[in-house]
Amino acid sequence: MHEPAAVPGPVRAAGSGAARRAGLTALPLPGGQAVIFTATLSLRAANVQATVARATRLAEAAGGYVSGEHATMTQSRHAKAMVSIQFKVPAAVYQPTLGALGALGTKRSETQQAQDVTGMVADVNSRVTSAEAAIAQLRRLLTRAGTVSGLLNVQEQINAEEATLEALQSQQRALARETSYATITMMVIGPPPPAHRHHPHPAVAGFLGGLVAGWRALRVVVAVLLTAAGAVLPFAIPLALLALAALAARRWLGRRRSASARPAD
Repeated sequence: MHEPAAVPGPVRAAGSGAARRAGLTALPLPGGQAVIFTATLSLRAANVQATVARATRLAEAAGGYVSGEHATMTQSRHAKAMVSIQFKVPAAVYQPTLGALGALGTKRSETQQAQDVTGMVADVNSRVTSAEAAIAQLRRLLTRAGTVSGLLNVQEQINAEEATLEALQSQQRALARETSYATITMMVIGPPPPAHRHHPHPAVAGFLGGLVAGWRALRVVVAVLLTAAGAVLPFAIPLALLALAALAARRWLGRRRSASARPAD
């Protein structure tokens, strides 16, 4: 779509009317100043396509239009993962339109820039006026040129001035468009992809499950054995001492019997 080559005054007036119809409040621009407004806006939205469609309707309702769009698809190509879209909106409704666009999703970032080109516009307008006056004067000289060489010389100067005038008028129209329409570059990003969980092979999962269950059972058995050993240990020490004492007494009695049996022999 081509940008309309409109002058600032009519465009701003039309933008104000469109703003009222869209429910936006047109802001007055600085008197006598020419300003180029630009902004970048990044949003995250659950539905990228629906959000872009709403943003486009909002910009068009404000008197603007879409000047460029780029979409990045997901791997499945069923939905758009990210869309970068550029709007041109009347400068009078630039701020309220930017605010309305920012409310369409979760704002990630926003930057704004205002470039005052009042001096540049005045300089170009002055040079256009001077070039037009110079061409008019040369055309008057052309009617009074008496020789062929004089005619050719004046015509060459007229051609050069006309080329200069065309370049200046082109620059003048470009400045009029840039100061009449603000540029808003909007990026809409979809929700982050869900985390992918790795599912092991059933055989591996069964082995790992059995290993974990066996390890838990082993811990339980060891805990039971240690508990039983701790409960028996206080009784085991005296019983062992009594058993040793009984064994020592038995051996002592055996030696006594052997000693008493020798004289009889």
